[in-house]
Amino acid sequence: MQTSIYKSLKSNLKNSNFVDDHLVVEAPIEININEKPFAVVMRTPGNDFDLVRGLLYAEDIYRNTEHLEITILKNTKNSFTSVNVTIPENKLGKGYLTKRSLLSVSSCGICGKQQLDDFETSQVPLKKKTILNIEKLPDMFKNMRLKQSTFDLTGGSHAAALFDISHNMITLKEDIGRHNAVDKCIGEIVQQNTLKTAAILLVSGRVSYEIISKAFFAKISVIVAVSACSSLAVDYAKEFGICLVGFSRENKATIYANTHLIKKQ
Repeated sequence: MQTSIYKSLKSNLKNSNFVDDHLVVEAPIEININEKPFAVVMRTPGNDFDLVRGLLYAEDIYRNTEHLEITILKNTKNSFTSVNVTIPENKLGKGYLTKRSLLSVSSCGICGKQQLDDFETSQVPLKKKTILNIEKLPDMFKNMRLKQSTFDLTGGSHAAALFDISHNMITLKEDIGRHNAVDKCIGEIVQQNTLKTAAILLVSGRVSYEIISKAFFAKISVIVAVSACSSLAVDYAKEFGICLVGFSRENKATIYANTHLIKKQ
């Protein structure tokens, strides 16, 4: 992860003075596929290959777990980056064939949707049925929070963490974008060919449609958020067979979908 240090004015009732302040970095990465522009993603630099791999997987551009050649074309001092991904034409997924070049900003993970039909789905609910022990959530979030080094410095980054069926952490990633952090987590385990181990996704912010979609395609059947869940997220969680939990804080939580995946005490 990267942070920038700026001089900022710190004031109180008696006096004011300038101090060094850490800011989370937001910079674009241009993704080219077979030397043709595909997307520009606003992200926090770091784990860029994981980000690209996860994004291509979640957006149905390349769902194979085989090695993918990603080449850095440009990487400037201020982290403006350009990469090229080489994918055999016959292995490009439906997502590539139905999208034009798109911009994904750090607050939006579905900016590439071109029409309302892109939101329609007839997907079969997940067969993978992870049982969440809700009493373990405080320790899981505590473990997650201890590893958020970028947030500690800046207070401006989101985090996503994947856990296995035994509620052990597999990986954690930070980014200025909620969905980017999820893509980085998924991308790492896709590249390591350990996707089947992921069972529970914890996120530091709210959950909207795009995070449900990413979890579904990664076959993650439990999502727990610190903050709120949108109406569309709840609707799709119900349809996809995903247990969705929000406002998990202070030993409380709200279960929005598929309560049968919660361990009964």
